[in-house]
Order: sequence, then structure tokens, then C-alpha cells
Amino acid sequence: MTYYVKSRIEHYAFNLINTAVMLLIMFITLYPFWNTIAVSFNAAADTTRGGITFRPRVFTLQNYRAVFTSGTIYHAFFVSVARTVIQTVTGVFFTSMLAYALSRRDYVFRKAFTLILVLSMYINAGLIPNYFLIRSLGMINTFWVYIVPGMISAFNFIVIRTYMINLPESIIESARIDGCGDFVIFTRIILPLCLPVLATIALFIAVGSWNAWFDTMIYNSGRANLHTLQYKLMEYLQSSQTQAKSAAAIGSMGMAQNLASSMVTPVSIRAAITVVAALPILVVYPFLQRYFVTGINVGSVKE
Repeated sequence: MTYYVKSRIEHYAFNLINTAVMLLIMFITLYPFWNTIAVSFNAAADTTRGGITFRPRVFTLQNYRAVFTSGTIYHAFFVSVARTVIQTVTGVFFTSMLAYALSRRDYVFRKAFTLILVLSMYINAGLIPNYFLIRSLGMINTFWVYIVPGMISAFNFIVIRTYMINLPESIIESARIDGCGDFVIFTRIILPLCLPVLATIALFIAVGSWNAWFDTMIYNSGRANLHTLQYKLMEYLQSSQTQAKSAAAIGSMGMAQNLASSMVTPVSIRAAITVVAALPILVVYPFLQRYFVTGINVGSVKE
């Protein structure tokens, strides 16, 4: 009886401590983003006083109005969505196709090509040679500069190939006996079995593509209709910082009154930009999360 009571006490104590630790980790993880949301809905002049924690002290939508004032922001949003969708689909499909080919043990050159791909992760020519390569391919100031360079990723290739190697070989052998070719096996058997890893890779590619802005600055800064949302938001943030410095200089000379209350500040606009940029990914993530923890080999041949 004493042992039973002691074990129950230890059980409840462990659950209590474990729950407390998990809640603490959850709070530490969520608080920065929640605070950013609160700052984004707080008046810019009031934000400069500090002290914003869980809720806005002076609620306003001025920060978001300032972000969406320019009509070009909507076109940039469309460009970012198109880039993210196309790059994710092409990146997952072509990388998984390459991974399937180099995961077959009967392919003679699989080790050589795998070594070349792995070396590309460690050896990079640098920004200037990459720029000259993109220019020689005629992709400067074109939409394809967002798509073609990201079709194959060495890291994603390794992840997908490792997953495919662990698939039962008898499934592929059975399909070959039924007369299926490699492309049919790949599209109808391998891809459905690899949904968990493909969903993970798709999320990696989508997040990277959505957040990218540096390639826009390097390759497409001369075409305003090809600017992405992140690049436009980066430009707006820099503009707000410049305006804030100018306003501070004017205010120090006594030439402006109540200027701070009529404009946004870099801190407030940065918070609004963060929320606008992160919201689409937060909407998509729940639909892919279930693939991270579930297998899809149910009903297939096990070895």
C-alpha cells in the first residue's frame, strides 16, 4: 500500500513538473510574436514610451493602413504567392524525381552524382559568379529567376533520398512485375508513400520562398512589377526609418508640432510588417503539420 501511494505521488509530481515546464516553454516561444501583434495594433507615438506587453495600450489600425496605402503592395503580394506556389511545386517535384533516380541501387552513376550534389553544399562560387551565370542565362529582370535556380536543392535531395531508400523494395518490384515503368512507379507509388517527407520539404521551400527578398534586390530591382511582398515591405521599412530620422531632425529644430502623432515609427511599422509577412505561413502550416508525425506506409508491404 505504501509503495502504491508513493508511486502515485511520484506520478502526479512528474506530471505537474512536466506540465509547468511545457507551459513555460510555450510562453517563451509565443510571447515575442504576441508582443509583436500588440505593438502592431498600438499607436506609434504611444509605442515609443515602451511598456507594451500583452495588449495594445492605445488601439489603432494606422500601422496597417500605412503598410497597405500603396497600391503596389497588392501586386507584390500576388507575385510572392505565385512565386511561392510555383517554386514549391517545381522544387518538390524535380528534387524528388532526382532523389528517386539516385536512390535506385541498379543505377550505375548514383554514387558519383550524389557526391557532386553533396559537394555543392560545401563549395559555392559566390555571389558575383552566380550573378554572371543568371545574366548569361537571360533571367535578369524575369520571373523565372525565382523558379529555375531553386528547382533542385542538395539538402532537400538528401532528405528525400534517405526517406526513399528506406521504402520496401518489394513494392517497386511488384509494380515492375505488373508492367509499370519508372515514371508510373514514381508518380503513383513513390510520391504517395513519401507524402510526409514531401510535405516537410514543401514547407521548407514555401517558407524560404515567401521570406526571400535578397534575390529580388540583386536580380529584379529594375522591374517594379516583379518585386515581391518581402522586398516591398523591406523598402517601406527603410523609408519609414528615413522619415523618422528626418522628423527627429525637424523636431529638434523646433519646426514641427505633433509630428510624431501623425506618422508611424520604425518600431510600429516593423511590427505590422512582421505580422503581414508571417500570417500566410501561419495559415498554411496547420494543413501540413499532420504529415510530420504520421507515416503513410499503412497497408503496404513491410520488410
